[in-house]
Amino acid sequence: MSIAINATDIPPRTKPSLYPEPFASRMAGREKRQLGDFFGLNNFGVNLTRLAPGAVSALRHSHTKQDEFVYVLQGCPTLHTNEGATRLEPGMCAGFPAGAGNAANLSNDTDSDVLYLEIGDRTTGDEASYPDDDLQAALVDGQWLFTHKDGKAYE
Repeated sequence: MSIAINATDIPPRTKPSLYPEPFASRMAGREKRQLGDFFGLNNFGVNLTRLAPGAVSALRHSHTKQDEFVYVLQGCPTLHTNEGATRLEPGMCAGFPAGAGNAANLSNDTDSDVLYLEIGDRTTGDEASYPDDDLQAALVDGQWLFTHKDGKAYE
């Protein structure tokens, strides 16, 4: 394992999305490089994420136990939260404390790529809610399990 490497030399994640269909296909145009995993980090994750024009970072969501943080490196994404939409630019950042219920995601509504860092912890027992979609998730044994809001499994 390297001690230091150019982040863009780390290969992108091979599976574009962990979401079940019909949600996974909505992540088209998103590319994640799992920087933290590359270095064997276990307590938190760090991703270098690129959004092509028209792409989104994730479904709008909030976590019960995971803190999340994003830092914009390039481009001007739109941050969508419970408070509405906020245009971000390089150098801007946003943080989402666990349990606050402020569902968020980023979208690239421009003609240029967006590049940002996303950082989150890996707290056992975390759950995610998705207010705009019939989806909920639970982190079980290090894997995300997705169900409908009524608890029914996705096929």
